[in-house]
Amino acid sequence: MSTFLFGQKKPSEYFPDPKTKVLVVGSFHFDYPNQDAHKTEKKDQVDVLEPKTATEVTDLINYIKKFKPTKIAIEAWPNWKANEKLKEYKEGKHRDQRDERYQLAMRLATELKISELYSIDANSVLDEFVEKFEKTDSVYFKNMLRDYDFLNDDRISQQYNTFIKNTERKNFKSILDMFKYMNSKEYHQYEYGAYLTGDFKLREHDGADLLALYWYNRNLRMFRKIQEIPKNAEDRILVIAGNGHATVFRQLFTISPEYDYVEFSSLDSKK
Repeated sequence: MSTFLFGQKKPSEYFPDPKTKVLVVGSFHFDYPNQDAHKTEKKDQVDVLEPKTATEVTDLINYIKKFKPTKIAIEAWPNWKANEKLKEYKEGKHRDQRDERYQLAMRLATELKISELYSIDANSVLDEFVEKFEKTDSVYFKNMLRDYDFLNDDRISQQYNTFIKNTERKNFKSILDMFKYMNSKEYHQYEYGAYLTGDFKLREHDGADLLALYWYNRNLRMFRKIQEIPKNAEDRILVIAGNGHATVFRQLFTISPEYDYVEFSSLDSKK
C-alpha cells in the first residue's frame, strides 16, 4: 500500500527546483601529518611520488574525471592561499608536494582547465570559545574538556581501531580500490558512528556537547562555505576533504534540497 494517501504528493515533489550535483571524495592525507586521532605508522605509509604509486594516483584522477567537475572545493584555510598555489602549480611548481590538495585538486583543476579552488575549512565554535575563555581561566570549559583525548580502550573503541587500521593502502590492490571502499555508504556509516562512542560518553552530557560544539559544528561551518559557492543546475561540484569530513558531508548533502549527492562508486558506470 502506498504511503501517500488521498492524492498527497511525495515530499520531494514540493522541492521541484533543479539540484546541483556534488561528488565528495573522502581522502587520507597523502603527506601523513598524523594530526588526526588515528596515526599511520611510518612502515604503513605510501609515497605518492614513487613511480608505482604515482601511477595509481593517475588512475584515481582519471576515475574522478568521470564526474566532469566544473568547480572544486578543498579542505584548506583561506590563508593557505590555494589559488596563488594553483597558479604556481600551473606554471610547473609544487609538483613534488605530496599533499592531496596538490596531487588531486590542483592536478584536476589544471587538467580540466578550472581556474579557481574554493577553500572551505573552518574553526568550530568550540575553538573560538576556548580561545576567548582560556584568557579568563574558564573553569566551565576546562571541566568539559577534561579527559577528551580520543584515547579509549573499551570494546567498541578497540573494534574501531581495527576497522580504521585495516583501511590503509597495504590492504588494497590499489589506491583507487581503497578510495572506493572508504567512500562507500557502509564505510561512511560506521566511520561516522565512531563519533558516538568513546569520548562521546564522557560524563552525562560533556561528550555529546563537545561533539556538537567541535566536530559537528566544524563540519556544518564547512558545509555553509560550500553553500556560498556560486552554482547552477549545470554545475558539478567536487569536494575533496579528509574522509572524516566526508562522512558528515554525506548526511548533509543527501538531506539538502539544493544538492544531488553522487555516489563515488557510481562513476564505475560512466565512461
